[in-house]
Amino acid sequence: MITARAAATFEPVGRSVAAARAFVRDTLQGWGLADIIDDAVVLTSELVTNAVVHAGTAADVLCLRDGDGSVRVEVADRYPDRGLPVQDLGHHFGDPDREGGRGLLLCASLADRWGVEYTSTDKRVWFRLDLPERPVGTRSAGPALPDDALPATDTRVRVAVVQVDRAGAVSSWNDDARELFGYTAEQVVGKPLTDLAAWPHTPGTGTGIAEALTLSRWEGSYGVRGADGRTIPVYASHLRVRDADGEPSTVCLLVRDHERAVLQSPARGTASDTANASESRDRTADPFETFIGSPPPDDLDGLLQRTVERARDMLDGDAAFLLLATDDETELEVRATTGLPSARQRFARVPVEAGSGRYGSARMPSVHEDLTAVPGAVPLLEGTGMRSVVTVPLKVEGRLTGSLGVAAEASGRYTNEEALRLQFAADRIALAVESARLTELERLRRGSLSFLVEASDLLAGTLDRDQTLALMAQMTVPTLASWCAVYTIADQSSEPELSYVLHEDEDRIDGLKALLTKVPPPDPVPTPGARVWTAPGDAAHSAALRTSLRSLGLDQAGLSGDRPPTGVAGTTLATAAAVGGETVVLPLVARNRVIGMLTLGKPTEERFRQEILELAEDLSRRAALALDNARLYSERTAISQSLQRSLLPPELPEVPGVEVEVIYRAAGEGNEVGGDFYDVFPIRDGAYGFAIGDVCGTGPEAAAVTGLARHALRLLAREGFGGPAVLERLNAAILDEGARSRFLTLLYGELWPKPEGGATLKVVCAGHPLPLRLRQDGSVEPAAEPQPLLGVLDDLELFEETVTLDPGDVLLCVTDGVTERREGARMLGDEGLADVLTTCTGLTAGAVAARIMRAVERFAADAPSDDMAILAMRVPE
Repeated sequence: MITARAAATFEPVGRSVAAARAFVRDTLQGWGLADIIDDAVVLTSELVTNAVVHAGTAADVLCLRDGDGSVRVEVADRYPDRGLPVQDLGHHFGDPDREGGRGLLLCASLADRWGVEYTSTDKRVWFRLDLPERPVGTRSAGPALPDDALPATDTRVRVAVVQVDRAGAVSSWNDDARELFGYTAEQVVGKPLTDLAAWPHTPGTGTGIAEALTLSRWEGSYGVRGADGRTIPVYASHLRVRDADGEPSTVCLLVRDHERAVLQSPARGTASDTANASESRDRTADPFETFIGSPPPDDLDGLLQRTVERARDMLDGDAAFLLLATDDETELEVRATTGLPSARQRFARVPVEAGSGRYGSARMPSVHEDLTAVPGAVPLLEGTGMRSVVTVPLKVEGRLTGSLGVAAEASGRYTNEEALRLQFAADRIALAVESARLTELERLRRGSLSFLVEASDLLAGTLDRDQTLALMAQMTVPTLASWCAVYTIADQSSEPELSYVLHEDEDRIDGLKALLTKVPPPDPVPTPGARVWTAPGDAAHSAALRTSLRSLGLDQAGLSGDRPPTGVAGTTLATAAAVGGETVVLPLVARNRVIGMLTLGKPTEERFRQEILELAEDLSRRAALALDNARLYSERTAISQSLQRSLLPPELPEVPGVEVEVIYRAAGEGNEVGGDFYDVFPIRDGAYGFAIGDVCGTGPEAAAVTGLARHALRLLAREGFGGPAVLERLNAAILDEGARSRFLTLLYGELWPKPEGGATLKVVCAGHPLPLRLRQDGSVEPAAEPQPLLGVLDDLELFEETVTLDPGDVLLCVTDGVTERREGARMLGDEGLADVLTTCTGLTAGAVAARIMRAVERFAADAPSDDMAILAMRVPE
């Protein structure tokens, strides 16, 4: 009796196969028949593939639910003339190279009943699946097993229970978590779990732990960094729950990875289900074949990890591994393992052609009955205790895309029959793996491009050398590496110098820096690309070993007074763990010269993947150019600042009876020599010269005229020339410079302090802003008349004016950077300057200069765009 019915038609295109799988899965899920979904999806996938791909017609899929607890699925095509392959389906695995016949093989293997019906218009292949019977109250069960067949664990199994709140912070931490990872609850509660998890992640690819914590349920492997700095592989089961108030949180159960059987959910039906089903079926349900028939996960790492676990289970092995080929098919990169120290081997590379003969190439299946007889035949398994291994290639359209292997601790476990079964599985999964790899590669390239664009913007945003070094390290840690060190080379005759060190754990930076200072720096080789550098890891391990032996010897001798300080051994071991993985050096080459090295490192037992090294190489080229630009800019700034200082007087002389104060502010970033200058100097006994001027423009030409003017003024004044004669001769000297000359505005004067108080000044104002005199009553007036500027006319007729400063009077001299201070359309001007000066009655010369400068700076919000010089002279009351 039919109790439920669902039907759909699918067009003869490739995407229809995935749509048919989804239709059957959704239908059976809606009927509550989760136990047979996997088998039904596998069989539907194969039969619809035969219809839409091989027969080239539309496919009709019909799902029927019977009242007796069984499900019948029918797949019909419109090509009844296409014959069925004839072979002994009950005893033959099928030729891995044969494209046809596999759907019927699976029907014979997985279905309780199946058959083919022909009509004049179509051909209909059907299969029937019966629901497994379970005792009341039993969700799943397994048969009784002998003791030696049970999963192995430690003497006491510890299950860490960690609860994580909505924000990803740890809210609960049990005693087993403390025993497993070394942290007390007080140390971790409130901190993000992402700070502890060592999650395999590449920019732009993969699912991070933050995303995994938001899923309703998640199960898999990752690492947790313990208190001693080492990464502990764990198997985790996450469940998203909500409390009585509706607040969500995630409960994480964690065990050591080798005890994963404690938490791991069975991939499909349990042993008891299989046993019960075997009474009504004459078949062998291969769990890996079921897996490869299911829709593959979108995430490449998840797909590869499930693949090696199914391969291990299919051949009853102790370990399994999967390697992916590089684009040029010369090397294989370890991407997934189970039963092996995966952290140590992940992203390690081995050559495709490791030797001569069939077994020396990854392009052919191979079986090693005893690895002890051929040491080094499989480098990946050295030191793991595995003795027998079978490996098969993954190929797509004849091109090598990877290698899949299963290993066992006992010798002689595998024969050519197991190799054939594994090759059949590899052929089924190869296309899905290659598709997922290409998808991941495209995501990685997009992420890499975004990363490089951002890095280029950051590096282009600064010309400070120290900031550039910091940016280089911060962009690589932790995105590309766990730690980074930058070496710089001042010139070709200098040794590399350690300039910056950064670690993802700030507590490790000092120890890492101390270690690297004791290790000879890497050789500055200009060859592009990353090269392995083993010196830091070797030095760290040697230091850790010495510290451990010393500590152990002291303990055994019972010496307590001479023991190393508490934590020294732990720090040394933590540093060794931090740098114990792969370390690579990339040259920083700019303008055909090695200016430094970028060193990247991984913690113990971790390696770099090739895509990360290629991204780091691109970054190193950009960083080298930015670092060299910063060096050149720093050198130019230092030269400019030195030249600017040489154009200004080193100190002001003490003038008896007169207060003298100068404030000078150079505009810009200090890399241009300005044209403003000032000077106060003794001429002879009782007489002092002062000057404030502005040369047109900036740079070397302006600096030349500035230097000429300041030194000529001193020389001519001390030769006894008066103000007009001094400026006329200076004008002639400027014009003699020809094309290099610049016009100059200058206020020059001579000062004679009076013994009884006050001072007499004689001034000449050649095109410069007029000096202002502030009297005691607060009145302000110009102290000179404007005259032609220097460097323009050949014949100048200048005259000097006498100014008398009474006690309490102030003479203020400024450059045009003060009077031309602007805010939009407003300008401070001479009147604005005079208004500010009016408020300075009774102030000292230093206070007057400071108030003027403060008023100028506050006049506009923007930074000054021109140099400013302020010279204030006051006669005390």
